Amino acid sequence: MKKGSFLIGLLLLCALPMGLVHAQDLIVYPAKGQSAQQMDKDKGECTTWAKQQTGVDPVALAQKSAAQPPPAAPQGERLRGAARGAAAGAVIGEIANDDAGRGAATGAAVGVVAGGARQRGKAQAQQQTQQQQQAQTQQSLDKYTRAYSACLEGRGYTIK
Repeated sequence: MKKGSFLIGLLLLCALPMGLVHAQDLIVYPAKGQSAQQMDKDKGECTTWAKQQTGVDPVALAQKSAAQPPPAAPQGERLRGAARGAAAGAVIGEIANDDAGRGAATGAAVGVVAGGARQRGKAQAQQQTQQQQQAQTQQSLDKYTRAYSACLEGRGYTIK
């Protein structure tokens, strides 16, 4: 196995949403004496039924989740803020007291602070979006798990 393939596989395993792991960790007991073969058949049929009823494919959700790159951190906001501030400060400094250099320095300092605030705001927005996506994925997986469990219970299994 190639090292890259191994790492991708490892990342996929690590990136599986907790709901999928939870769905796979259901304890299924054959309460009516079903054989192991019958239980495997019923699990397969209930998997198909739950996908049809809910429109949720937990494997596809896990792959989609694993394929999404982590959100990129905003870059350069402080530098851009410093440049904007320096330019504005130079103009204001020249107009106010004929000292463009001092105005540029002050503007750059203010721009760094403003750029940092913009960068934090963008990072918070990205984090909020990611949390909303995770919540939607979890809701979908919970819906699938309820359908899968209902199917197996209807076939005489106890689910925990």
